Amino acid sequence: MPGTDKPTVLIVDDDINTVSMLNDALDNAGFTVLVALEGNQALSITRQIVPNIILMDAMMPHLDGFETSRQLRQNPTLRHTPIIFMTGLSETRNIVDAFDIGVVDYVIKPIQLEELLARMRTHLHNSQLTSSAYNALESIGQLTCAFNAQGQLLWATPHSYRLLEQCCDQAFSLNRPFVNRLLAWLAVASASAQPLVLSTLDFPLRIHLLRITEKGEYLLRLEEVANKEEEYAILRRQFALTQREAEVMSWIAKGKTNREIGQILSLSPRTVNKHLEQIFRKLAVDNRTSAAALALRIMESLPTHSQS
Repeated sequence: MPGTDKPTVLIVDDDINTVSMLNDALDNAGFTVLVALEGNQALSITRQIVPNIILMDAMMPHLDGFETSRQLRQNPTLRHTPIIFMTGLSETRNIVDAFDIGVVDYVIKPIQLEELLARMRTHLHNSQLTSSAYNALESIGQLTCAFNAQGQLLWATPHSYRLLEQCCDQAFSLNRPFVNRLLAWLAVASASAQPLVLSTLDFPLRIHLLRITEKGEYLLRLEEVANKEEEYAILRRQFALTQREAEVMSWIAKGKTNREIGQILSLSPRTVNKHLEQIFRKLAVDNRTSAAALALRIMESLPTHSQS
């Protein structure tokens, strides 16, 4: 694919011959190839790496392609990653079941490589357009998302997903208290025009109703309540920190691990650790507990937000 970074494809198939054939063909076609020999391995890989496209065998031991795809679709970072089924199953019921769980295309084995590559390029292009649209919304400050009438999250811009993760009690699953509170608010939101305020989170939120679509879905806008910039500015002035060091220190005070801080700030754990070394030096402390205590002492002077 000239002129672009190499897209990453994840092949999920327990047939070594198929995997070998696809690996060679896709490598020659300009893809970076990852391989999982069964469904659980695919789930593990995608927790660490987000592929651009997934080729999924339908029939595998332990966890078949249908269940693997269903679980992959629960991961917000994979909501727009195309999944193409590769299988010998050709009954209408199988095809319908595949599309119902979010598969975008279906190729029958034995695989015709030229046809598969053409389909992959088409779906990659469509996926890139969708991602660009969500990123464009976010770039102009539109932290938007959509829920259905049952309180299920349908889609969200990237940062909105990160904010809503606070309301999950397990991987990618919104907790019941949040869903119940959201549904109760949505029942009266269009009439009252009052936002839903969630002030007990690491990222306190206001949720605004933008509109109800023709399908009865709720388009919402998220607003971060806390004035993070004020918090960072105080930490910078008090301890002579850089902007990034102030951000890291703020999250240390909230009990976040290096890995969690890296995910929040889009940094590697190694980079977070380097910032920590500088913070410890400037604060004249030798551990994160002492640094957190100093940060909390300063941050307690900031105005708090009332519960709603």
